[in-house]
Amino acid sequence: QVQLVETGGGLVQVGDSLRLSCAASGDAFSGYYMAWFRQAPGKEREFVAATTRVGGFTYYDDSVSGRFSIFRDNAENTGYLQMDNLKPEDTAVYYCAADSKPLNTATMRSWADYVSWGQGTQVTVSS
Repeated sequence: QVQLVETGGGLVQVGDSLRLSCAASGDAFSGYYMAWFRQAPGKEREFVAATTRVGGFTYYDDSVSGRFSIFRDNAENTGYLQMDNLKPEDTAVYYCAADSKPLNTATMRSWADYVSWGQGTQVTVSS
């Protein structure tokens, strides 16, 4: 299975932008669905966005739709999460996840359906 490493987190101000990266190794990234989840202190891990193996379909949680964009470069074995117009409620540890089995919009939202995870990267949005 693929190994994942996230980078790009940091401390930003309200309204700023950040781009998170998810570097994959160990297997062909193009064979995996990819998603981003996040977990704030004291809260459960929640779905943010997901995309299919070649990025032809993207799916977002309502809380980030229109502000975040998930995309991937399979030639570079890297996935991305572009986050614009950040809000304090976006503060969390962000995790990249991947799985090789086909997923639908229901299973894309379920963290239990992903077998590969990164270590997470902290995003803090200050007001």
